[in-house]
Amino acid sequence: MSSTIWSVDEHLDDILAAVRPLEPIELQLPDAQGCVLVEDVVVEVALPPFDNSSMDGYAVRISDVEGATEEFPAVLTVIGDVAAGDGGLADGRSVGPGEAARIMTGAPLPEGAEAVVPVEWTDGGTGGGPAAAMRAHSESPEGASGEVRIHRSVKPRAHVRARGSDVRPGDLALRAGSVVGPPQIGLLAAIGRSTVRVRPRPRVVVLSTGSELAQPGEELGAGQIYDSNSFALTAAARDAGAIAYRVPAVADDAETLRATIEDQLIRADIVVTTGGVSVGAYDVVKEALSSVGDGGGEDGAGGGVDFRKLAMQPGKPQGFGSIGPDHTPLMALPGNPVSSYVSFELFVRPAILTLMGLPDVHRPRVEAVLSTDEALSSPSGKRQFLRGTYDAEAGTVTPVGGPGSHLIAALAQADALIVLPEDVTSAEPGTRTEVILLR
Repeated sequence: MSSTIWSVDEHLDDILAAVRPLEPIELQLPDAQGCVLVEDVVVEVALPPFDNSSMDGYAVRISDVEGATEEFPAVLTVIGDVAAGDGGLADGRSVGPGEAARIMTGAPLPEGAEAVVPVEWTDGGTGGGPAAAMRAHSESPEGASGEVRIHRSVKPRAHVRARGSDVRPGDLALRAGSVVGPPQIGLLAAIGRSTVRVRPRPRVVVLSTGSELAQPGEELGAGQIYDSNSFALTAAARDAGAIAYRVPAVADDAETLRATIEDQLIRADIVVTTGGVSVGAYDVVKEALSSVGDGGGEDGAGGGVDFRKLAMQPGKPQGFGSIGPDHTPLMALPGNPVSSYVSFELFVRPAILTLMGLPDVHRPRVEAVLSTDEALSSPSGKRQFLRGTYDAEAGTVTPVGGPGSHLIAALAQADALIVLPEDVTSAEPGTRTEVILLR
């Protein structure tokens, strides 16, 4: 273990300097969800690709319905149906003077028509009063012929979605650096793209160490506790956008741990361990990895895993380096639940977002007024991170629970981290302080 005391910023800078964005790959749209685009996407086809109706109704010529009212309707001859998916009227007919065509939402505007009259502004071809809806063609095939009474006039292009009104060929659809979410996938599909070039979602392997750990659902033995860290960190990795794999807790045996990690490297872009990095006699992560090189050859890049002490609370013991032939980054976090989660937020999450190729890898930070009944103490020379709840409307933050790194119940109630700098030993109520927003 290094004898130097590292600052929070020094440790994070060291991590981000060593982690590189993953190489881009071409993925099918469903597989690209959550990934980051590496190239601009330019529109090749207009959207919509043709003038189409935004309503169920009748395609008409403007002059034929001018001045129409319910008392004095315009009576037009219905010459056919145009449904979504049709190329227009049958036999290539056009809408001529005194004529109309039944048209469905999304159907192409037929030749000769200048606007669409909603069916609610007509008698629906029934000869009665205003129609509530258009009768199905199967129930009323005669509706595509005969006459329709129009009760209102319309302006040119009314209820018509123009070709290219969304995007036109040559338009920029999505910029490089965009995260591909559901709306982006919808747009890509709409403009005809089946694949995109992206950086893949990082694969994160999470494992806890400790012979005292039992799996939730099992009976607890003497001296045992449930493994919560691996579940929390796996969920946190997925929340950050990664594909995360949780490995069942590994007992306090250096050889077993080393073999387990080596087996996981085939599916890992980054490995996260929790526990076994302090100064106890059974802190096997240090024992297993302190002397393990990364197989990188003469360049010595990575050089195994360095275990450090950081000037922070919680989360003083940390490990970082790379292992295996591909220099896979490994981040060793403390075993206390709050320490491991705070360490994840400060160090692992930015590393995951860097692997994804995102430019901004940090949680939002704001200033807030400390809302507490008594002053908060903080150790001199250490940056303390306390759990809190943030009230955006009031601009305040309230501590939740105490400073103990085992208080996981308080962590579950928190949506922010209160940051007390290294030179602060006491923060009075009403003090303005930095807050890291977790949600």
